[in-house]
Amino acid sequence: MRTARIALALAAAAVALPPAILPAQARTATPSLSIDKARIDAALQRMIASDRAGGVSALIWQDGREVYFGTAGMADRAANRPMRRDTIAQIYSMTKPVTGVALMQLWEAGKVRLDDPLSKYLPEYASMRVYAGKDDAGQPRYVATERPITVRDVLRHTAGFAYGAGPTPAHDAYVAAAPLALDIDLSEANRRLATVPLLYQPGSQWEYSIAVDVQAALVEKLSGQRFADYVRTHIFEPLKMTETAWRQPDTRLPRFAAMYEKRDGKMVQQDAATAQVLNFRDHKLTPGGFGLASTLDDYQRFARMLLNGGELDGVRILKPSTVRLMASDQLDPAIKERSWLPSKGNVGFGFDFAVRKGQPLTAEESRGAAGEFFWDGMASTLFWVDPANKLTAVFFVQTLPYDGTLHRDFRAAVYGPAYKGPMGD
Repeated sequence: MRTARIALALAAAAVALPPAILPAQARTATPSLSIDKARIDAALQRMIASDRAGGVSALIWQDGREVYFGTAGMADRAANRPMRRDTIAQIYSMTKPVTGVALMQLWEAGKVRLDDPLSKYLPEYASMRVYAGKDDAGQPRYVATERPITVRDVLRHTAGFAYGAGPTPAHDAYVAAAPLALDIDLSEANRRLATVPLLYQPGSQWEYSIAVDVQAALVEKLSGQRFADYVRTHIFEPLKMTETAWRQPDTRLPRFAAMYEKRDGKMVQQDAATAQVLNFRDHKLTPGGFGLASTLDDYQRFARMLLNGGELDGVRILKPSTVRLMASDQLDPAIKERSWLPSKGNVGFGFDFAVRKGQPLTAEESRGAAGEFFWDGMASTLFWVDPANKLTAVFFVQTLPYDGTLHRDFRAAVYGPAYKGPMGD
């Protein structure tokens, strides 16, 4: 749950993130990384040949200039339409960093404090309960929270919220409440979510959740604007991300990528009506955690802004110190339960980004540099910001279910299979 972009992207010069605002581990001297176009081209072609994707594309900037663009396969096999630079793709959870940037703009403006109770701004969360297992009779037990959910919890996925079906009665309650139904607005979504018991005590675990949709509700409450309007006027328009939106104009449908699903070992094209429902139908809900569709060039502008310490082409979106805060590990070492986060590699978690803390620990782990921050999407899209190499990368594909092998192979092609980078922590 995606023009004339080429000319703009080629003309725009990214300003490298000054050493003073880089994470300490990113300032460690490392050998210069050289992009091997032939190696990346071959990796993309193998993704198509192995039938792990219908179409793929990638765009990389380094040292303030474009160093790679490439595609392979079809955006729409049924229509015989190849993957192109201006193809519009569904990015699902790559929506989350956009929402985080919006909320942190309001933090910079002094409208919210990170360690305030969430209920100070959204009172419906004042009396949350926590699922505590079952009693001797097999009935669910619920207890009061030991401390309130904080805004920081919502930014780092430690609030205790669920994100769909699961093994507990709290998961069942989440499904029954349907807080992400597309026919309700964010206010109603949060009223519903506040009736659902938490999975654990706030701050005690990391669990990927609906928390970023709560962030979106905070943006609405703090700004007095509809969430989509705030994001458009404070992020997309200043960054000239002209083709990124939840509701795409119908005129862009001919550039919309088809979705592909792996079924019985084969890639099958999803029916068009299902693929188009999020971006070419009108809905009340504007989710903070998913739903954007974008182009490579548009999302690369967002990534370059982050690399540049919150600024691009003379337009400031965030302060450098705020980007540094978002891209720093926010998980206390005492938080041992981290769900599937360790599968992302040697990482912690910041505000809506995974944060690479050190060199890869195994040969199987995806390549990357300490100090990097990144996130991906359900349809296997990916982006990352690598300050150590002054590099940003955006990778588009429309493959369900999520396939992390595509990311491993793309990163290996970018960095080389043996790359380790700075030591980190």
